[in-house]
Amino acid sequence: MSAGGQVHAIVVGGSMGGLIAGLVLRDVGCDVTVLERSRVTLEGRGAGIVLHPSTIRYLTHEGLYAPQQIGAPARKLRYLRRDGSVASEQPCSYRFISYFWLYEALLTQFGRDRYHLGHELAGFEQDADGVTVHLTEGGSRRCDLLVCADGIHSTARGLLLPQVSPSYAGYVGWRGTVSEAQLTGASFGALHEAITYHLLRRGHILAYPIPDFDGSVSPARWRRTRHPTLEPGHRLTNWVWYRNVTEGPELDDLLTDSSGVRRSVSVAPGAMQEHHVKELREVAARDLPPSLAEMLTKTAEPFVQVVFDIEVPRMAFGRVCLIGDAAFALRPHAAAGTAKAAEDAWKLAEALEACSLDVERALMRWEPGQLALGRSALGRTRDAGNRVQMEGTWRDGEPLPFGLYETGDSALLTPYSR
Repeated sequence: MSAGGQVHAIVVGGSMGGLIAGLVLRDVGCDVTVLERSRVTLEGRGAGIVLHPSTIRYLTHEGLYAPQQIGAPARKLRYLRRDGSVASEQPCSYRFISYFWLYEALLTQFGRDRYHLGHELAGFEQDADGVTVHLTEGGSRRCDLLVCADGIHSTARGLLLPQVSPSYAGYVGWRGTVSEAQLTGASFGALHEAITYHLLRRGHILAYPIPDFDGSVSPARWRRTRHPTLEPGHRLTNWVWYRNVTEGPELDDLLTDSSGVRRSVSVAPGAMQEHHVKELREVAARDLPPSLAEMLTKTAEPFVQVVFDIEVPRMAFGRVCLIGDAAFALRPHAAAGTAKAAEDAWKLAEALEACSLDVERALMRWEPGQLALGRSALGRTRDAGNRVQMEGTWRDGEPLPFGLYETGDSALLTPYSR
């Protein structure tokens, strides 16, 4: 342990899972440093996420925010036919937020003095007393616990489990946001406070509201503002269209950005080749319900993310562990990827506390439950993705597969759904 008997933890990866790990490990008595390889603070690229209880547990536990203050509600699950008529509708209780705002809120709580940008993991070595972490820019750091939250293309996982690599699921998610104020009255009414689905023969598109926090209202400013961006007509509509793309030249071309660089996970907004954006808008106008087609064609800079599966046989390795996407990358259909990373962090902190900060004993205690959760969640998301994208057996009116431990546990019920 560090001087004074305190456990020094290094968290590699400064996105949601890494930040939550930093916060909860600090709260159980660890001295925590977070290392993020990006040289600039992260951006959500306009993406929205579901407010799962695990994801916002830190903010609500500390009494900082309530879900109804920061999340846009979706009160109905609505399936639309091609002509725009409602095929099915049922009540639901979910809330959504922008990635950017939640990231900034967590970073504000953790503080920037122990959050270091431009620090990328090169390797590490363990011995009886701790872990030596080597960085690509040179130098090394010593710690008692190394938490690897470095994402889908995890350097740590590559070193620990070189036989495990991301497996392409056969489809990608086109994503984007558009201001509700840009939509016609008819389209706004069709999408208002709903999770809206439309099924295609091999694929589907969904849309839902998120607050317009991106770049306009920071967590600090929100405290002085009566959340105007939660008001109907002043939010964003976030959408995801899952489309099958054949691996090989077709996928390679889609992932090659406008500067000619072939990306591995996503192509950023504004960097898509124009002919792909043009084709997307043409197909949307031809095949989607009018409200969804308008939403998509009015999106200024749609972008692409690849859908992967990752499954590891182990998550704990002495004083080193993998959490979040570094261990299990879930297909997005359960809307639980961020929640899974957060839950990994919370359970790790609980295990450390239960084991009186004995790192190796805590990781042994922690690993079985997180492996079981990862396998279960990944299995459910694979099943949903195969049914809707490959088999075409998903039907209008089916309940959402949203949930971490089980379908439905992402719902934020009374009083948060009011």
